Amino acid sequence: MIGLAGCGRMGAPMLAALRDGGTRAMGFDVVDKGLAHVSTNIMAFAPTVETLFSVVRDEDETNALLFDTQNLMGTAPNLRRIFVCSTLSPRYVRGLRDRMPDHVTLIDAPMSGAVVAAENRTLSFMLGGTTDDIADATPLLSLMGRHFHHMGGFGAGMQAKVLNNLLAASHTAMTRLVLDWADEAGLDTAALLTLIETSSGQNWLASGFDTIEFAKHGYAPDNSIGILVKDVAAALDAAPEGADTALPEQVQATVRALKPRKP
Repeated sequence: MIGLAGCGRMGAPMLAALRDGGTRAMGFDVVDKGLAHVSTNIMAFAPTVETLFSVVRDEDETNALLFDTQNLMGTAPNLRRIFVCSTLSPRYVRGLRDRMPDHVTLIDAPMSGAVVAAENRTLSFMLGGTTDDIADATPLLSLMGRHFHHMGGFGAGMQAKVLNNLLAASHTAMTRLVLDWADEAGLDTAALLTLIETSSGQNWLASGFDTIEFAKHGYAPDNSIGILVKDVAAALDAAPEGADTALPEQVQATVRALKPRKP
């Protein structure tokens, strides 16, 4: 059986895509989401799981899932393959290999595209693992995504992901600042976004401002803006030794300070 742990904004539509694709898939979450095929009982989930997609929030939840509270390493005897889809520090992810038995295949498979891409099954996956493991995994990933970037060995996908999200955070910080300044200047938001789309300021957040679910949100520890702040921390944790981190730290602080934008 395929198991997906972490059935939140991204995990729930990913689970639906797996099931609609004809797989025998079940979800697990510590919070009752009121969703069919999702259990809060780890012992109703773990014993039959052979392939796991981990879509939990952060390192603490990953540790709880794999080693501590839920302890899939001790409660899932048939587990043979794990996709690490959460955005985590690449240093932490690479360290998972030494904590796992050799018979468990590890693939880092963080994804990009936000909820709209998960719902439309057009996610972009950044993948780390052996060539054979990635080739074997691609038909399953194709049920949820459209773009697959094999970046190298285990951990390389996560390294690419945190760098990508560092750019996304910078787009978020600057686009929101530009729109606030445009409001003060009396410019029409829709007209400015149309201009940006066809000009040198074009970027991911501006292009998807009307479809990205968190584009107008302010920071909260448990929302998508909060996750973006966490993702910048993951990138900083993997920064090259001696690197100047002042700019990404300022981006992180700016995103953390975002207030909700009026509709």
